[in-house]
Amino acid sequence: MKNFLLSIFILVCCMELNAQDVHFSHAEFSPLTLNPGLAGALSPFQGIVNYRSQWRSVASPYKTIAASFDARFNEKKRDRKGIIAGGLNFFNDQAGDLKVVSNNVHLNLAYHLILNRNSTLGLGITTGYGQRSINPNAGRWGSQYVNGSFDATAIPNLDFLNTSSFSFLDAGTGMVYTYSKNAGYMTQNNQLSVNAGVAAYHLNKPTYSFTGNSSEKLYVRYSAFVNATIGIQNTRGSFLPGIYYQRQATQQEFLFGTHYKYLLNEGSSYTGFTRPMALYIGLFNRFRDALVGKIMFEYDCYSAGFAYDINLSGLRAVSNAKGGFELFLRYNFSDGGGFRSRI
Repeated sequence: MKNFLLSIFILVCCMELNAQDVHFSHAEFSPLTLNPGLAGALSPFQGIVNYRSQWRSVASPYKTIAASFDARFNEKKRDRKGIIAGGLNFFNDQAGDLKVVSNNVHLNLAYHLILNRNSTLGLGITTGYGQRSINPNAGRWGSQYVNGSFDATAIPNLDFLNTSSFSFLDAGTGMVYTYSKNAGYMTQNNQLSVNAGVAAYHLNKPTYSFTGNSSEKLYVRYSAFVNATIGIQNTRGSFLPGIYYQRQATQQEFLFGTHYKYLLNEGSSYTGFTRPMALYIGLFNRFRDALVGKIMFEYDCYSAGFAYDINLSGLRAVSNAKGGFELFLRYNFSDGGGFRSRI
């Protein structure tokens, strides 16, 4: 009975997770799933790859891999009034024993109005294609239990499934405000940048059902964030606080915390022989769900980061507080102009 109740509890949790979009603890390093308006907002060009694995201690692990790049189209144009940018975002997510697989690819287009030399206001749109599939033969169904025992040779009754895969079109939009004031000189370290945005995904509410139920829709996901970089004057340190909120139907996520950045090497702006290096350590809390520890190393244009979720939810008794881990790799090109990347 204990195992049975435990299985039901896990199943309910998994069903709730499957009803939500993918999410990353490194929210700021999955920019186009956070806000379409982030395309071109913080860098002339960047490319990012993310990998996440969770619930390995409870059941078959949920695995997500994502990749995105975004770039400005008119970066070299003089006397421009705004920044025109685009991006491409892809993710693959595989969940549970039934191998519920989601694949999404989205194109982004954004325009950032230059308000003054320190700030922009941008609007982005995204449109794309999604596909979802399930492997029903990998599951155990009620019709396969004979006299209370599971019979692997019994043919499951899957009449309730209308299809094992379906596809859909998708659309969303978002607005982003950026402010950036660079330090007077490197060692002064008095820079300040603030980024904030709101977005809505799945505005067309596509049908999202394996059973052929046309009333089952993919709910709109609302996203909001604020993050900043605050230099500690005349030191090598900076604080990078962030708040990220998402809501989809009755499910919501509230992630907040801060990184601390320590500049290991300033780099040479004259010869270019010495490259800047920095180490980041972060602690975040996903409200009523997990405590997230983060570490990141940056060398010139390249960054690599690791995050680990310590589960704090009701599933902790089963997971032994083990949530999941996350990795990302990033290439970020910045020309040293007025609008530099947050990290």
